[in-house]
Amino acid sequence: MENKEIQVIKVNSQENLETVFAIRREVFVEEQHCPPELEWEFEEESVHFLATVSSEPAGAARWRQTEKGYKLERFAVLKEFRGMGVGQKLVEAVLTDLPSNAEYVYLHAQVTAMGLYKKLNFVAEGDLFEEAGIQHYKMVLSK
Repeated sequence: MENKEIQVIKVNSQENLETVFAIRREVFVEEQHCPPELEWEFEEESVHFLATVSSEPAGAARWRQTEKGYKLERFAVLKEFRGMGVGQKLVEAVLTDLPSNAEYVYLHAQVTAMGLYKKLNFVAEGDLFEEAGIQHYKMVLSK
């Protein structure tokens, strides 16, 4: 695998937000068959991120504050960029961006992505559940 430059930026333009939505549409709606009405929620209150590989759009993620704490969501990496470390860079960038007082940080991990989150100090909590037809576990960041 040749070394490609992975960059993650916080989205601050409508153009980048559209790119994020296009990545999520391809991964979640088209590839994973998530119902579109479940995909597009809480967009206004979320902080979005765009990952690029050698300047090509490759992945997306977001975080938002909830009643429980800070939830990391919508981690999506386009098929052709998987296995390059894009997901890890996205998680690291999102964690770095959280407010310093973010005590409780959690996410709903697709079973296939749990290894990535475990590597970054997330611990599975509770039972397996289904969200948008996909098996998930709640995972919490351990301090």
